[in-house]
Amino acid sequence: MITNSPLTRRQFHRSAVALAAGSFVGSTAGAATKPLELVRFGKTDLQVTRYCQGTAFRQHPRSDNPTARRILGRCLDVGINFFDTAEAYGWGGSETVLGRIVKRRRDRVVICTKAAPSEAPVKDPDTNKFKLGRRVVFDRATLTRKCEGSLRRLGTDYIDLFLLHSDDETTPPEAIAGTMEQLVRSGKIRYWGLSNFSAANVRKSIDLPRNPGRSSTSGTEDYFHIAAGLRMNNDLLKVIRKSGLGLLAFSPQDCGRLSVGRKENSVYGPLIGVLDRVADELNTTRARVLIAWSLANPAVTSVLGGAESPEHVDDNIGGTRLRIPSELMATLDRASQAHVLRERARAARTP
Repeated sequence: MITNSPLTRRQFHRSAVALAAGSFVGSTAGAATKPLELVRFGKTDLQVTRYCQGTAFRQHPRSDNPTARRILGRCLDVGINFFDTAEAYGWGGSETVLGRIVKRRRDRVVICTKAAPSEAPVKDPDTNKFKLGRRVVFDRATLTRKCEGSLRRLGTDYIDLFLLHSDDETTPPEAIAGTMEQLVRSGKIRYWGLSNFSAANVRKSIDLPRNPGRSSTSGTEDYFHIAAGLRMNNDLLKVIRKSGLGLLAFSPQDCGRLSVGRKENSVYGPLIGVLDRVADELNTTRARVLIAWSLANPAVTSVLGGAESPEHVDDNIGGTRLRIPSELMATLDRASQAHVLRERARAARTP
């Protein structure tokens, strides 16, 4: 029977989302059929997918195991070209497995890795337990050694994006820029950036005088997602947008706290409830809503996710194609702000 009854709001939203995605949003079947969007990372010439696969796998050993190979292989098969790793992920294990998987397609992928302001953990012979490695500063010799170690483990001649994993709180920005320029000139890295730095220190790096031969930061990797209120300062987003830096926004599911199946605490419950209502209205998944929300911010270049299975990869790709209607985006923004207030209240009560 044909009816002329108007679409309900839910039907309208689901239809609009499906048209924007070019396929049925509730399915992963179309993940490999539609080419993935490429965007420029900041002011560089790096063209990256809007989803970046991380290699700090939580559920699997950080070594070359079948599950890691399947996940990374699926990423390559569906067109993801952006991969993030770090020397501190398994202290070399993550870089090693990534290098092996992308070896035959190195010229088609963008690799981001990070240097830690510490050495690898060491085993205490008295307790047989690992202790944190000693802290280091990012002087020229240390950064060069760490870069060369990453190159060796990745099995590559160059790193597309080389980041400082966090601030050593010692090395002046002009000294860091000088070392990075030397690494660029040597061909060991193409671009460099910062991760987990304060807005003020990112600003200092950007504001360095443009002396001949001095390299400048190209972007940052930081903790930005719908629940990141207390951890991602709005000042940093403003710095990124004003300066045109690329932003790799990591952990859209808040290190798994917002993933389906995790037992959330009372602070997360209300936010998860809103996320699931929006996902239901759009006939999609919570993971896709989270990724789409992050990508809707003009400061975000790409979202760094930690898919733990090939199916997660397909689901996360769906988030890059999801366009959340403005009405529902406003609902999510309010839920995000309310979550921040609850976090602040809980922090104030904690002794």
